[in-house]
Amino acid sequence: MNLHDDTVIIVGGGQSGLAAARAARDAGLHPLVLEAQERPTGSWPHYYDSLTLFSPARHSAMPGAPFPGSPDRYPHRDDVSAYLERYAAGLDVEIRTGTRVEAIEADGARFAVHTADGRTLSAAGLIAASGSFANPHLPVLPGQEGFTGELLHAARYRTPEPYAGKRVVVVGGGNSAVQIGYELAATASATLATRAPIRFLQQRRNGRDLHDWLVTTGFDHLPPEWLIHYVGGTLVMETGDYENALRSGRLDRREMFTAFDGEAVVWADGRREPVDAVIFATGYRPDLGYLRPLGALGPDGAPRHTGGLSATHPGLAYVGLEFQRSFSSNTLRGVHRDAAHIIAPLAAHVRKAPAAAGL
Repeated sequence: MNLHDDTVIIVGGGQSGLAAARAARDAGLHPLVLEAQERPTGSWPHYYDSLTLFSPARHSAMPGAPFPGSPDRYPHRDDVSAYLERYAAGLDVEIRTGTRVEAIEADGARFAVHTADGRTLSAAGLIAASGSFANPHLPVLPGQEGFTGELLHAARYRTPEPYAGKRVVVVGGGNSAVQIGYELAATASATLATRAPIRFLQQRRNGRDLHDWLVTTGFDHLPPEWLIHYVGGTLVMETGDYENALRSGRLDRREMFTAFDGEAVVWADGRREPVDAVIFATGYRPDLGYLRPLGALGPDGAPRHTGGLSATHPGLAYVGLEFQRSFSSNTLRGVHRDAAHIIAPLAAHVRKAPAAAGL
């Protein structure tokens, strides 16, 4: 299928892909967004039902499109999905939903993009913005294959109702683990299994949300090395409920268990305890398997890049990687900055690239 000489194919139609499409459009290129799902909303419709943003609406919008409603409210998962659909409709760029990219190969100075429906598209520029939700990280512990209870990643968790009255262990010490554990504890016996004590950060101080400070101080723009050096690891946004639940015993926290044993887990002190379900809230890895034929990934599947610009192919860039350039890189409020950063060198490459045959 023939495209424009200056077409940039963007893999992924969630917040990262849409931010990349806007940046490419504003740079005078022709973005083509390929989204595997039937809606340009990325992973948002697939998160657990109770999910709300940690940042208020005033700090959760894409450029030129404020979130509707009160700027101080915390949008729900479904609010974000609807917002992204409206944002996509207003971009005036081509978005092909239901189009899954299977593999990408080099085609001279261009890229050959193979889709699941058997088509091959040619482009001089490529932006990988497919996120990570489809590639959940599931650790493997001794005895895990023989565990007879339910074992799942948080990507598959939706509501607490199926676990009412059951014994559930949630693995992880981040925001998702604490949120899921907290809501499970209302009707189930729930424990958070972590390798270190949970570190909380108050979301509101003196009536103002933490993100007011992050934005006004410029913290959102700082490189991730600053966060790691000065903060030292994962922090959980405290809304006023989670610490109280742990102190009261409503929600339990223990050192990570060491193994599975049949229907049980084996805790660090050697005690064996039968459990009904284990939910791993252990994060995600970039979903970039389609780039393997191109040779753009390291042995671990991580992209070789600097600030979102590929270290292997000058026409390839990334948007939406966690900590790609800053603390807010893969967030609604920050992804557009990374898109703007990669688009100028990408546009320069695209305009120098030879035309595809048939154009």
